[in-house]
Amino acid sequence: MSSSYEGLHTVVTGAASGIGAATCARLAKQGARVTALDVRPVATEAVQFLEVDLGDPAAIDKAVASIDGPVDALFNVAGVPQTRPPVDVMRVNLLGLRHFTEALLPSMPAGSAIANVASIAGNQWPEHLTKITELLDTDGFAEALAWCEAHPEDLGDGYFFSKECVVVYTFRLSKRAIAKGVRVNSVSPGPVESPMMPDFRATIGSATLEWTAGQAIGRMAEPHEMVPPLLFLNHPESTYVNGLNLVADGGFTAAFNLGEVDFSTLAV
Repeated sequence: MSSSYEGLHTVVTGAASGIGAATCARLAKQGARVTALDVRPVATEAVQFLEVDLGDPAAIDKAVASIDGPVDALFNVAGVPQTRPPVDVMRVNLLGLRHFTEALLPSMPAGSAIANVASIAGNQWPEHLTKITELLDTDGFAEALAWCEAHPEDLGDGYFFSKECVVVYTFRLSKRAIAKGVRVNSVSPGPVESPMMPDFRATIGSATLEWTAGQAIGRMAEPHEMVPPLLFLNHPESTYVNGLNLVADGGFTAAFNLGEVDFSTLAV
């Protein structure tokens, strides 16, 4: 498989830092035309920057109108942590992601692809599928926002539920989008040493995060280590990869599912 994105038009959200910035840098190095979106300026060279708040549907629509099609690959990386109010987390992590994707999809021709960044925080989606389905059955940003505001007990801290929804949204959209030749997949990272890590440490706790990493590969991931999975999923040669949630957590989920993690070492 060729590793090049030469000549392809790629769009990356959450491009100012962490996984998004690493993705932009790699795409630009591989010859892609990169349109980078974030609420903060993007420092990566050789990209077109569009300022957008993914929690604001009007701002999303404005940004989409500024993107010249066609778009060959969309990387939905933007996200916020649970140190923000739960509804605000949902606005960015799910509602904005969905609104942006649905608005950009008409400019994506057959052979293009979408990769969403979820999280192993979303691994429990089967247990909440009924509520997730209710939310995803809403029509548009405003209706989805109203659902979130009416169901605080289902949102929890916002982050875990939002990532569960991203996984299920990926599955659902993959069925619909492939009818026009567009593939849709997601990546679920484990703990990543990104700029959001201090927020995760403040909410989840350093002990839990270090334990999760320790039960897997023995360390947390670096942002650049999530780029190869994302580029694999959206590469034009990955023609038969669709509806996949690729777990990139150093083996934690595999060990957890087999009952091979050691809870006795988890400090509480």
